[in-house]
Amino acid sequence: MRTSIVDLQLMQERGEKIAMLTCYDSSFARVLEQAGVDALLIGDSLGMVVQGHDSPLPVSIADIAYHTRCVARGAPKAFLLADMPFATAQISPEDTFRNAAELIRAGAQMVKIEGGSSMAPTISFLVTRGIPVCAHIGLTPQSVHQLGGFKVQGRNVAVAQQILTDAQALERSGASMILIEAVPRSLADQICAQVRVPTIGIGASPHCSGQVLVIYDMLGLGAYIPPRFVRPFIQETGSIAEAVELYVREVKAGQFPGEEHCYGV
Repeated sequence: MRTSIVDLQLMQERGEKIAMLTCYDSSFARVLEQAGVDALLIGDSLGMVVQGHDSPLPVSIADIAYHTRCVARGAPKAFLLADMPFATAQISPEDTFRNAAELIRAGAQMVKIEGGSSMAPTISFLVTRGIPVCAHIGLTPQSVHQLGGFKVQGRNVAVAQQILTDAQALERSGASMILIEAVPRSLADQICAQVRVPTIGIGASPHCSGQVLVIYDMLGLGAYIPPRFVRPFIQETGSIAEAVELYVREVKAGQFPGEEHCYGV
């Protein structure tokens, strides 16, 4: 039976960390599931690591749906979360619902939407119509041009307060999970203390309910300088499967991320 959002919520309540990785194809899905990964994110990061773009912006809803179907066939048990790519959620709630429904039909159990409080009405619209949502705050890669690059967010007091306010508003709107990317650890800790839904960190805090990395980054295959929060687990092991197993063990034990993978104010 496939892992559900209720299972992930129970893991959080028990204090068991959630191990998540991005995944884009059936073969990796099989390896990751067998290595013990709890949740697979079909991320728009595929635009950079699979398609060769310099940002996730060119990725389409059809791209995510295609890769979701591939991952679903390879991993029959892991929880599946699919990204809503650029310009597919920042539109009318009705059109967003149609896009999200395409990903659910492809096999996703939840969609991930970038953005702060302004996305709360859209998230509420989806949730009341049966589509679970993960909210994505902090560094939101789809806003790379507005942010001036892939930069840590929340080092400014006012921005940090807005991100915390966003997290609370998104939880109230019905988001079942919150992904926190590239913010100071102190801010991530505040968010974790203020919300009750599972939090997934990437460059955030070891106190998050779980962690996620781009699979190609942890395997040292990214064609760019990896961000601080990336650890190339493949360099410590002899195979992809062993690298993923080590990642899962260290996430579960609270050993990853370490201080060296987190950001200060």
